Amino acid sequence: MGSAADTRGEPANAPTTVVERAAGLGGELVLRRTGGDYEIISNGVFLMDTRNGESERLLVRAALDAAARRPGGPARVLIGGLGVGFSLAEALTGDGVAHVTVVEREPAVIAWHATALAPWSQGALQDPRVTVERADLLDYVTAPGAGPFDAVCLDIDNGPDWTVTPGNARLYAATGLDALAALLTPRGVLAVWSANAAPAFEALLRDRFGSVQARPVPVPRGEPDMVYLALDPHAPAG
Repeated sequence: MGSAADTRGEPANAPTTVVERAAGLGGELVLRRTGGDYEIISNGVFLMDTRNGESERLLVRAALDAAARRPGGPARVLIGGLGVGFSLAEALTGDGVAHVTVVEREPAVIAWHATALAPWSQGALQDPRVTVERADLLDYVTAPGAGPFDAVCLDIDNGPDWTVTPGNARLYAATGLDALAALLTPRGVLAVWSANAAPAFEALLRDRFGSVQARPVPVPRGEPDMVYLALDPHAPAG
């Protein structure tokens, strides 16, 4: 859901203030401001901030580039997680996208894009090509009639090994990957962001998809973020 907070360029004594607290579906959500940037905290755990967004943009751009290399018109995109808006804003860059569906389960996060977070989503929620679905992503992807999509981009957790809620782990298991693969068009690509390398998840991807790439994204401190790209799903067993 974004790299660890990057505080470069901020005064050492920049105050942190709580802008709003909200009762989320997964616990308490807090929107905080430090200097000119915002952070979203869930149950005391840092989720994302507005300081960089490089890996979120790469997640979407890599998925769209992979889909564009195969025959087809403007892409239909599913983004799991609205966050601070980097992924959605990136998806609308250029004219290669026909429609973007964003699935976000937390009403407070959606509401903050009408106020504090509006500069980072760049007005994307008002774009006629955008639909915001307030739903749990696992419920959405397993519902009848979901899809198809040319790109499915997941950015709802800190990675397959560090989920915001225990239930989200099902998305990264074999049955979750089956549901995600079923949403893809023949040229479709699944893109998953992670705050760290997730070798067990990568192995599951390789079992389920014919083509898998793991792209590291350097961050200011610690190990790189990872973007996993998976194409050409195998037919499900049975």
